[in-house]
Amino acid sequence: MISSRCWFLAAPEAPSVPSRQVQDPESVIPTSVNYHFTRQCNYKCGFCFHTAKTSFVLPIEEAKNGLAMLKAAGMEKINFSGGEPFLQDRGNFVGKLVEYCKKELRLPSVSIVSNGSLITEKWFQIYGEHLDILAVSCDSFEEEVNKLIGRGKGKKNHVEKLMKIRKWCRDYNVAFKINSVINHYNVDEDMTKEIEMISPIRWKVFQCLIIDGENCGDDALRQAEKFVISDEEFRGFLNRHKNMKCLVPESNQQMRDSYLILDEYMRFLDCRNGRKDPSRSILDVGVENAIKFSGFDEKMFFKRGGKYVWSKADLKLDW
Repeated sequence: MISSRCWFLAAPEAPSVPSRQVQDPESVIPTSVNYHFTRQCNYKCGFCFHTAKTSFVLPIEEAKNGLAMLKAAGMEKINFSGGEPFLQDRGNFVGKLVEYCKKELRLPSVSIVSNGSLITEKWFQIYGEHLDILAVSCDSFEEEVNKLIGRGKGKKNHVEKLMKIRKWCRDYNVAFKINSVINHYNVDEDMTKEIEMISPIRWKVFQCLIIDGENCGDDALRQAEKFVISDEEFRGFLNRHKNMKCLVPESNQQMRDSYLILDEYMRFLDCRNGRKDPSRSILDVGVENAIKFSGFDEKMFFKRGGKYVWSKADLKLDW
């Protein structure tokens, strides 16, 4: 196993330049960016590939400055993720960033990925109008399977909360999306009935991904090998759900290089070598210099359907 780095609160040293680049870095535009502003989470999903290796969160004004820099560089869509984004300041931190991106930056699309456990209707009342898409992670509609995976806490029922959030999205005009990680414990499940009932605008189905230093290796906080499925098993799950119009599948190959990921320091993370190698922060060197070391494969981004109708102003939300 390749040894991995751990990055903590101290300012990181600039990593070495990756040995290869997917394309001419001058042509990379950060059209869609995933900002993992926190690594902290209240769940313990066994396959998690962005784990709580630091507790660092940028001051909100610095985060806004970085977001403005990304907008100036061509960003159209921002997705806030974690960790669990609703942990910080009871959801007000991400709420203020959502409002800033929509009202001040006037981004076409602002979205969040959450496990859903900490979302309240009050949050929708305050910030819902500024949010285009809310994605909730749900790997199974069998609560015992969710518990096996680690997507649960105490006596709270993950699926019941999912249904509440689905209703709030309808009430406050936010497009609803589901993300599922297909792994050893849910690969044989048929989710057709539940997905048809919920009717998300997109159902992202990911193959369980191994990242050295995150969910495998000596310094990792998770050991996800027992969750891994083969490509054949993943294709079997997709075939079972092939008639679902909202299905958006992503294999390991499609996932690894096709996302622009910013970590909690606003560093792009290059996942091409099976681990997360950080650039320098865009706050220190600018977007153009940092993005050269993102490992981003723009062709794969478009091939996997990364660009879609992502503004609720353009979506026909038929509830």
